[in-house]
Amino acid sequence: MKVRDAVLGLKAYHAGKPISEVKRELGITDIIKLASNENPLGCSPKVTKAIKDISDKVNLYPDASNFELKKALSEYLNVPADMLFCGTGSDLLIRVICSMVLNPGDESIMGEVSFQRYEDSTQLFGGKSIKIPMKNHGLDLEKMVDAITDRTKIIWICTPNNPTGPIVYKDELEKALKRIPKDVLVVMDEAYHEYVEDERYPQTIPMIKDHKNMIVLRTFSKAYGLAGLRTGYGIADKEVTAYINSIIGPFDTNLIAQVAGVAALKDQEFIKRVVELNSKGRKYMYKECSRLGLEYIETQSNFIMINTGMDDKVVSDALLRKGVIIRPGSLFGMDGWLRVTIGTMEQNERFIKELEAIVKNK
Repeated sequence: MKVRDAVLGLKAYHAGKPISEVKRELGITDIIKLASNENPLGCSPKVTKAIKDISDKVNLYPDASNFELKKALSEYLNVPADMLFCGTGSDLLIRVICSMVLNPGDESIMGEVSFQRYEDSTQLFGGKSIKIPMKNHGLDLEKMVDAITDRTKIIWICTPNNPTGPIVYKDELEKALKRIPKDVLVVMDEAYHEYVEDERYPQTIPMIKDHKNMIVLRTFSKAYGLAGLRTGYGIADKEVTAYINSIIGPFDTNLIAQVAGVAALKDQEFIKRVVELNSKGRKYMYKECSRLGLEYIETQSNFIMINTGMDDKVVSDALLRKGVIIRPGSLFGMDGWLRVTIGTMEQNERFIKELEAIVKNK
């Protein structure tokens, strides 16, 4: 078998270990997972009911047009349905965008420490990833724009940035948009936007009217708690959306995912509770890191980066043996750091207790 050169050397994505795997490997049962930025409250009860109500229809193909889900999103976001596209999580949509515009040798620009799937999908289609060093652990948008060449097809703006947590501010985005050529796609990856509290965060959807090269990606995986259903969506100019919809498979958003997404949008009180819990947990993490003398990055998301000053793989393994799953920063090129999902207060307290014991015995 002859594998395409673009596939050779692709790095496998290392997801957070599932609880079931840790149980099998270590023989322990009291485990908390703070590795994958999942919602510790699960999903809305309205979603659970909707899934139960549709469970006897799984023998049927889903609606290929995603009509009800797009209708619900259209009403919630106040955008026409022909500006919306849906797919199997942001992973798929990132790959679809790359397949739409990248030819071998084309470039896409991203932060040096940002979501790995931008680089993976760029490489898959023979493109070249241009990684720009971070600025105070956030994206250096000015330098990213400076890097644009006549081979640039996409610039990836992850805000809040995964895995570091900072956002791109409205004024710097507006300044950047004035300099970005109209034939370069500006992809705003806003997977964690529900958690943002900073008023300087840009409202990007209205910007699409004047910047038809902008795509906004969002997901039901994080704040809505539907990670297991793989439901992502995007907003773009209707011409761009038409191209994307011609690439996405007709049944990529499955029956249960479509129904769950509609139900999730109807329970904004649940989202309010999720955000309040996360805000409380975020402040707790700041306080405890300061008490322990540990460097951390202020975050606008549901995760936090913490620098223990130790080998992050050693710390991660020690936490794992205590039943606490997190992500070592070396996976992101940040040796010595940990990326920790903000969980329930009980989970946060348990993490801090176990981390304190490790760092005090180093």
